[in-house]
Amino acid sequence: MHIMLSLLKDAAELHSHNADMINKATCLAIILGSIEATAATTVWAFSLLLNNRNALKKAQHELDTHIGRERHMQESDIKNLVYLRAIIKETMRLYPGAPLSIPRESIEECTTGGYSIPAGTRLIINLAKLQRDLNVWSKADEFQPERFLTTHKHVEVKGQNYELIPFGSGRRICSGVSLALQIMHFTVGNLLHAFEITTPSDEPMT
Repeated sequence: MHIMLSLLKDAAELHSHNADMINKATCLAIILGSIEATAATTVWAFSLLLNNRNALKKAQHELDTHIGRERHMQESDIKNLVYLRAIIKETMRLYPGAPLSIPRESIEECTTGGYSIPAGTRLIINLAKLQRDLNVWSKADEFQPERFLTTHKHVEVKGQNYELIPFGSGRRICSGVSLALQIMHFTVGNLLHAFEITTPSDEPMT
């Protein structure tokens, strides 16, 4: 944002919009994008936890152990809540905010996976398929946050590990990734810490 402000500092009009309007629109796009991703992931996280009560109890136990019952969860607590972070990763692995990536275009001819891709080809990554690849993830269709504490301990969601890229990767990665992650951890963590969450008659989510 600082770079964009400096670039637009002396610009009077850009494509019929002034610099101030462009900055406001960019901020709004980042915030709204984060909210949308956060809402979807939060819903899926609780749906998965309500169908996996052991994971739900483990998350609440972690919160009680590290935070206690005398105060609310704070942003600074997130780094210590390793199981909560594993839950968010596993939720985004199973249910990325968008099942297909934003389209890209190849700038030169290349061959990948035995397929020849001409320059100028529009490319879309099937994230939902990629993140359930049985060659990478054991029991790929099952909710197992523990995998991010053991076999996939060093896998992150910020584009460094191509087996898990719910926000994309490279220079065009989602600009709201940091904000979205903070909000997701904070929202799910606070709700788990503050409430006993269950379903009517303890029935599974469908």
